[in-house]
Amino acid sequence: MTGGRTAEMSISGCRQINRSAQIQLFNDDSRAEVKRVVTASAIAKELGILQPDDRAITGAELDAMTDEQLDKEVESISVYARVSPENKIRIVKAWHRKGQVVSMTGDGVNDAPALKAADIGCAMGITGTDVAKGAADMTLTDDNFATIVDAVREGRGIYANIRKVVGFLLGTNIGEVITVFAAMLLWHKTPLLSMQLLWINLVTDSLPAIALGMEAVEADVMDRKPKPKDEGIFAHGLGLRVVLQGLMFAILTLIGFVVGENVTGTLAGGQTMAFMVLSLSQVVQAFNMRSEHSLFKIGPFSNHKLNWACLASLVLVCLVLFTPVGIAFGLVTLPWELYLLGLGLILVPVLVMEISKACGLIKHQH
Repeated sequence: MTGGRTAEMSISGCRQINRSAQIQLFNDDSRAEVKRVVTASAIAKELGILQPDDRAITGAELDAMTDEQLDKEVESISVYARVSPENKIRIVKAWHRKGQVVSMTGDGVNDAPALKAADIGCAMGITGTDVAKGAADMTLTDDNFATIVDAVREGRGIYANIRKVVGFLLGTNIGEVITVFAAMLLWHKTPLLSMQLLWINLVTDSLPAIALGMEAVEADVMDRKPKPKDEGIFAHGLGLRVVLQGLMFAILTLIGFVVGENVTGTLAGGQTMAFMVLSLSQVVQAFNMRSEHSLFKIGPFSNHKLNWACLASLVLVCLVLFTPVGIAFGLVTLPWELYLLGLGLILVPVLVMEISKACGLIKHQH
């Protein structure tokens, strides 16, 4: 009996010791988790990732959340400490359900599922495993996160320049279409011959447009909000501005056409005036499209490539306006008063665009 009791007491003692060890291990794990999240939070604060109203949680806390809870709180959580591969995929999917574009960086094998699930998976080039690189969309060759910021900045600049070029080309071409259509409808006369239109398109739609696409990235491009997935290229009022700008070019050109015809008494005089106003006002518009900020704030001639492109366009227009070559285009010499009036009409787009920018009609995408 005594031996049996001794055995039972020994087993009971072992169980107590085991429970104590488990409790001690649990306490050690809890303290370790707390230390990890505190360390992660401190680093995140130093980097500017963790803001005063943001939260930092551990992978264990994330496991305790349902998908509904995560969806509600994901926007307020900036730091995750000690997360598993499953946790990473849940975070990516939670942001996807918010309609956001998600980028994921990683270097290990356990990062591969989340790299694959993200819209843009970025693997480390130096420390990254082959599995991570294979699952990612791109590889960061220098493992420097600052390179990602530079890439985003360049990408935003390229997209902004595409919008500028598209807006410029569509606005000017819509102006040509409205000009010809309105003149034929109102007076049954063509304000521009086919040769003149072809020359205008060759001069204004080539060199200035190419140079506009090489505009330097604006200083505040990183202050703009990320572009939503479903946002089109004509967002932020660009489509409406394109139509209104085309209408502006048409009105200016038709004014020049009517005045030129009345003063010279010939249709060729009106066409010459229309050709001059439409072609050179489009060259001026290339400068207006450089930025949503005031042209004089960014420096009107700070894009040297555009300066040379517009100078070449100006020379080509003047070649047919003031030399015998103009005869082949159906152009004639105008009185000097009409050239002065034409200069005034050509500069109107600058005035209109600057007023629009100053009044907030052309809003910055912040």
